[in-house]
Amino acid sequence: MEITVQWIRTTWTKESRGGDAAARRSAAPVGFALPHEAAPLAHVIRMHERDGFEPYDNREVLSKVDVQLREADDRLRVFPRVQPLFALPPRKRRPPAVRLVPGQWVRWQLNYRFSSALGIRGWTYWLDTFNIAYGPASADVFLSAPTVFIDERGPLR
Repeated sequence: MEITVQWIRTTWTKESRGGDAAARRSAAPVGFALPHEAAPLAHVIRMHERDGFEPYDNREVLSKVDVQLREADDRLRVFPRVQPLFALPPRKRRPPAVRLVPGQWVRWQLNYRFSSALGIRGWTYWLDTFNIAYGPASADVFLSAPTVFIDERGPLR
């Protein structure tokens, strides 16, 4: 069965925690149209504060995406990995994996806060959004509302 993966990582610093920069960051899309040659590769989008949150995309093999995908009994089990372990917020209890049937898709969001070595350069923040469809998917599938939405974002202070 076809699996379509889109991984969006938005990265920022304290400069985008408020004001106009935060408004630009908050307005960044959480889903994009798929390129024609997306599957079987993952569509990976990166947006950085230093570029005004302009999206840059490329393709990666599915094994490089931080999510576990397992097919069994005509279902797709989806469970993002939380990496690295030293990031905040702590995730003592995570939601269970999602099991998709053909024709469904999930949007799963996680956020992180990292300090630089010795805290010299301040904090860096990430938002990972995983859009994953099971079965045939149109190019605009991730522009609509997901079948399942998991919001695993936590307070970052």
